[in-house]
Amino acid sequence: MDEYIKPIEIRWADLDPNFHLRHSVYYDFGAYCRISFLEEKGLSNKAMHQLQIGPILFREEAVFRKEARLGDRLQINLTLLKAKKDFSRWSIRHQIIKNENVIAALITVDGAWINTLQRRLATPEKIVADVFNAMPMDKDFEWYGL
Repeated sequence: MDEYIKPIEIRWADLDPNFHLRHSVYYDFGAYCRISFLEEKGLSNKAMHQLQIGPILFREEAVFRKEARLGDRLQINLTLLKAKKDFSRWSIRHQIIKNENVIAALITVDGAWINTLQRRLATPEKIVADVFNAMPMDKDFEWYGL
């Protein structure tokens, strides 16, 4: 897949007292994008429940470049930045773009899969590898441990 992009609408409730996007909303947009991608590729909430797995984050970092305000046109993308061959561990990068060509923020998350019954890290089923193989690879992509 070449690109995965989701449009975002800024709501009044997303703003801080300075009338720009609250810092925590950027993280919410990242989660929205990641879960939308998984759902669209067949790894739905129902499927994860049946497989008894769920994604967890170890680290989430945002680098803010340009403020976003009510009325800006936003979109968010995602790319696979780093992964283990079995996709048990991974890093995803998001760019939040405003008004078609200005990078407002970069979000990077490091995550893994957890067995939701045992509450332990898990190696996911083949469907997870299929979904992650369909994710656009970042220009800086690398495999863990190679």
